[in-house]
Amino acid sequence: MDERVPRDFETLRATILERRASLPKRIAQIAAYALDNPDDIAFGTAASIAASAGVQPSTLIRFAQQLGFDGFTSLQQVFRERLRERNSSYDERLAALRAKAEEGGGYRAIFDGFVAAASTSLSDISRALNDAHFEEAVALLAKAETIYVLAKRRSYPVASYIAYALGKLKIRNQLIESAAA
Repeated sequence: MDERVPRDFETLRATILERRASLPKRIAQIAAYALDNPDDIAFGTAASIAASAGVQPSTLIRFAQQLGFDGFTSLQQVFRERLRERNSSYDERLAALRAKAEEGGGYRAIFDGFVAAASTSLSDISRALNDAHFEEAVALLAKAETIYVLAKRRSYPVASYIAYALGKLKIRNQLIESAAA
């Protein structure tokens, strides 16, 4: 792979955004789809991705080559690596934060690590949010007599806050939870 070929998702994303205006129409279409649906690119087959994006499978290969990759599979590896990095275990992330603290960053390094992870997660959610689906969800929730908020493990703090916020807004809700299991 050429040195100018993006090796991580953020570099790839920046490259796509930088070149977007100069890309041919169908390649720009798959570029937009790739940025909006990175998990689909990571897991899908060329045929399923092409169908979802509304292009021919050969367009995926041309898109990858436009970015300097030798084929679609090489490009897909960048999307898969993004998921591996994003889904590292909680223990691995804590170990990395502890290592930073021991390198001289102190407890502030651990705190900054949590803040950075939260910021990244929120940015990912915002980028992935489908506006039409979001509007539909809001309309559906607005009609509900009671909103049931379901939480398990790591989603518990978020669900707990959602239930708290709904309560402050005087919206009837029920938190169904399991902080441990």
